[in-house]
Parts: sequence; structure tokens; C-alpha cells
Amino acid sequence: MTPEEPPVNLAPVSGPPEPPPAPEPAAPPLPERDPFWGYSDLLWFAGMAIGAMLVGWAVGGLTLALFKLKVASLAAEMIVLYAVLFGSLQVMFRVRYDRPFWRSLGWKPIRLPVMMVMLSGMITAVLVAMASTLIRTPTGENPMTQLLETRADVLVMGTLGITLAPICEELAFRGFLQPLLVRSLGAVPGIALAAVAFGLLHFQEYGNSWRHALIIALAGAAFGCMRHATGSTKAAAIMHAAYNLLFFIALMTEKRILPQIW
Repeated sequence: MTPEEPPVNLAPVSGPPEPPPAPEPAAPPLPERDPFWGYSDLLWFAGMAIGAMLVGWAVGGLTLALFKLKVASLAAEMIVLYAVLFGSLQVMFRVRYDRPFWRSLGWKPIRLPVMMVMLSGMITAVLVAMASTLIRTPTGENPMTQLLETRADVLVMGTLGITLAPICEELAFRGFLQPLLVRSLGAVPGIALAAVAFGLLHFQEYGNSWRHALIIALAGAAFGCMRHATGSTKAAAIMHAAYNLLFFIALMTEKRILPQIW
């Protein structure tokens, strides 16, 4: 008899366990929108602007009734309007987006020397005055000139024109509006459209003169180019202030450079 052979183990020989499949690489995060706000926020801002204007008019009317001074009424109206408008915008940035106010609107350090920015504003003022002469901008009386009848009027309006007005107008048009338009339309159309809106803002102030609105829009386009080139709304505001300063000096020395744009 032959001894029985041990049974052959036909089970497959198990090797080391296979490593788990590598996880799929995570998709890179989508780039953040720049600016982070959209057209719904622009509509909200426009609605708040209307509300702020109504509050400003009410305060301006009360100031006029108390002090009988048009320029004091206008100053109070401007201060209240900008306080309400930008206060509400700051709340929106913080509550909806958790973002800071100034930096979000491009209030950043300037990459150019400040004197160069100011010189750009003054050169723009000279060019705008020349363009005004070429298109024969009306030089008669209008609501703005009525606010500049006395030396005190010129001092008050000049102070506002080189401080509050450039800061607030640049925050609104070159800080908030222009980046949104540039993102959607491109640099040139975005700058131009924001400048047109800026010119229309001053349309009524100059007796519904389209020539005044046009040359102010040209100045706004220059401010917009500064904002786009430097990425800084602060640069645009300084340029705007220097632009206004040249007209203010001309008024104070009774050298009439037309139009008298604030």
C-alpha cells in the first residue's frame, strides 16, 4: 500500500493587502469675484442713495430755515447724505459679506508719489477748462454759481470741494461702481460708463447743461484711469481733490477758469 498523499491546497496564495485607492484630488477653489458685490447690491445702493437724498434734503431745508444760508444748507445736506449712504453700505459689507469698508472700496496705499497724483489732477483741470472753451460751455448763472456769490460761500464750498466731496464721490463712483462695471464690461467701457454716471450726477447742478455734464464726465474718466492704473481709490480721491483745488484757487484770486466745477 502506498501512503495517502496529503491533499493539495488549491486556494490562492494571498499576498499583502492592496492599498486603498488614492483619493481624488480636491478641485481647486474657485477664484473669488473681484469685486465681491454684484448688481443686486448696486440696486440696493441706488435705493439707499435715494433714501439718503431725502434725509439730506430734509436736514438741508431745516438748516436753511434756521440760518437763512444756502451754502450752510447745502453743507448740511451733503454731510447727512454721505453719512447715511456710506453708513448703510458699511453695514451691508459687514452683515452680508463680513468685509471691511475702506479696503473693500479700494482705499489702499498709493504706488505713485502723491505729488505726481496731485499734478495729474491739476493737469486734468487745465485740460478740462480748455475743452470747456472749445465746446463753448455756458458761463451764465446756474444753481452752482448761485452758491458762490460771496467770499464766505467760496470758502465753504471750496473746503467741501477739496475734502468731503472728492472722498465720497470717488468711493461711490470709482470705489463701488467702476470695479463692478469693469468686471462685467472690461476696463475701457467700465471706466467710461462710470464717468458718464458721474457727469449726470452734476447735470442739474449746472442748470441742466449737457456741456457741463460732458466735461465733468471727462474729468471722471481721468479719475477712473487713475483708479484702474493704481488700484487705489485713494489715488483717485487725491487727484480729484487737486483738480478741485485749482478751481478753488482761481475763484479765490478772482481768475475765472470756466467752468467752475466742484
